[in-house]
Amino acid sequence: MKPKHLILIILGLFLFTACAKDKKTEEPAESYPMAIETEAPTETLPILIDTEEPEVGYPIEMEIEYPDDAYPISETFSEYELVDEAAQVMHTLADKDLESLAGFVHPEMGVRFSPYAYVQEDQLVFFPDELPNLAGSDVVYIWGVYDGSGNPIDLTFDGYFEEFVYSSDFAHPEQMAVNERISQGNSIDNIAEFYPGSSFVEYHFSGFDPQYEGMDWQSLRLVFVWEGGAWRLVGIVHDQWTG
Repeated sequence: MKPKHLILIILGLFLFTACAKDKKTEEPAESYPMAIETEAPTETLPILIDTEEPEVGYPIEMEIEYPDDAYPISETFSEYELVDEAAQVMHTLADKDLESLAGFVHPEMGVRFSPYAYVQEDQLVFFPDELPNLAGSDVVYIWGVYDGSGNPIDLTFDGYFEEFVYSSDFAHPEQMAVNERISQGNSIDNIAEFYPGSSFVEYHFSGFDPQYEGMDWQSLRLVFVWEGGAWRLVGIVHDQWTG
């Protein structure tokens, strides 16, 4: 065989082997379906649309924002706080718990005891640290003068308490009012003038014996001033018919 023919035969075998090798390594597209089968369908997305927060619920600040003319909370609820504070004070009086009573008293003004509606400068004032020692004491004080006779009211604290403080079951009154005098006698009610800016809660009984036709009514007023974010007791004013 001629050398020329031998070279052609060798080249032909080389080309045939190369083509066969390419065919073995080349994989058709349909032999790999995994990418198509595992691809997530577009209709299950987008996640962002499903979790997007609606605009109507936001911002939170707008839901709790108060208008410019909204009432001050302290002014709106101060009367309710006053009634609640007065009720607590009244319960200490019903129990004659002067130690607890002291916790409600104004620390600098003390609490003034007035036997009648007209409050006066010379009436007795006791401060928080003095109150717990009054119950059971034998000390006789001059609390003022009796209406009508003008005789001095010379009583121990216990005697005064029974006659001019808790003289009736004021913890369970027939009537109650805030900053309003329920019954009127000849004695002038000067709480507003004596305690400027104060408020009071009145506990009232219209009478006890029918033969007196209501002239045996009794009231007790607890006077408070608003200071330091709280109501402070400054006066305990007894009131009744005065002729």
